[in-house]
Amino acid sequence: MPGPRRLVVEADGGSRGNPGPAGYGAVVLDPLDAVTLAEVAEYIGVATNNVAEYRGLIAGLKAVKELFPDTPVQVLVRMDSKLVVEQMSGRWKIKHPDMKPLAEEAAGILPASSVTYEWIPRAENKHADRLANEAMDAGKRGGQWDPADSTADMEATRPPALPEPPPPSGPPGDAVAGAARVRAAMAAARPAAPARQTGPAAAPQVGWGSAPDLGAPATFILLRHGETALTPEKRFSGSGGSDPELSETGRHQAACAAEAFAARGTVQEIVSSPLRRCRETAEAVAARLGLEVRIEEGLRETDFGVWEGLTFAEVRERHGSDLTAWLASPDAAPTGGGESFAEVAERVSVTRDRLIARHAGRTALLVTHVTPIKTLVRLALGAPPESLFRMELSPASVSTVAYYADGNPSLRLLNDTSHLR
Repeated sequence: MPGPRRLVVEADGGSRGNPGPAGYGAVVLDPLDAVTLAEVAEYIGVATNNVAEYRGLIAGLKAVKELFPDTPVQVLVRMDSKLVVEQMSGRWKIKHPDMKPLAEEAAGILPASSVTYEWIPRAENKHADRLANEAMDAGKRGGQWDPADSTADMEATRPPALPEPPPPSGPPGDAVAGAARVRAAMAAARPAAPARQTGPAAAPQVGWGSAPDLGAPATFILLRHGETALTPEKRFSGSGGSDPELSETGRHQAACAAEAFAARGTVQEIVSSPLRRCRETAEAVAARLGLEVRIEEGLRETDFGVWEGLTFAEVRERHGSDLTAWLASPDAAPTGGGESFAEVAERVSVTRDRLIARHAGRTALLVTHVTPIKTLVRLALGAPPESLFRMELSPASVSTVAYYADGNPSLRLLNDTSHLR
């Protein structure tokens, strides 16, 4: 009796803005002779990288099921998303509420025993990456991906053959016919493309070309909390640790910030992370300005897992390989179930959008932590994740980002400590 049909699924997703215009791509391959059995891609509107990557995985697994509805299969999924691979393999917890239903949908398409996951470098995932970019390009033009126009297969890097693959089950024509069914099904399920816009409304203007009538932006003054006892020792202090209070130095820094904001007279709202050091900093400013403090859970610091309270050197000594992975990839999480930078970016992005809507045309003081502030700055600039390691944020420093009605942010200040001198 023949064994299961062995297949490879390569999947990817991308977002130009994270969140921003997003798309996914997936390809089903026969590892025996490196034949492409199916390609799927779709522009999905505004979404994050992680959502797009999960959607790519789901599309690839559905394509397998469409190709071989009555044939046992053994599928190797290859992706360059460490987050998706580790979560679907059960090694990382799925904490973000947007990821859980996507992971559950992916897990339910094929029997769990028939799917394994492997992380690959981005350079080895060119076929799916090209499909995702083709989908995003189509969305930019106001349409959807058309397989007839795709050149992804011509530039793909073929995967290595799996060990001891059995002969294909079913007649040779099954795969070809199945591939046609997949493409037809995807085309039928795809929503009608919106009419392509022309003229000035086709895309938001940026930079010097910005329209002059956008109105007052939502302006976020980003205040890092004052020092705690852990700050000068440079210990990891996130949302999963001891929740330290401000030190005497930190309280003085908060008072200085309060005086500076009182002198400027621009702050209209105050929003704070729920952690104690931020609440104490925010309350010092609120008392001086006569405002209330609104607590926002999404502004909390990264959960650093078992690294909480340790110095960088101590983490290097005890969890060296995990630290190396964390420094190399935004999808890697700290030891013990902490949050990856990608997960923090998801949380901060959702919080940012909610606060922009709430404070449109107003100036809000956001009292938060190093990683959320750096993430807001990174996203405003469209900078890569590694830029987080290239910014300095001192205790009680001030940074400012303005968000205009056309969706374009403007970084106005970074790491200002003049009020502390």
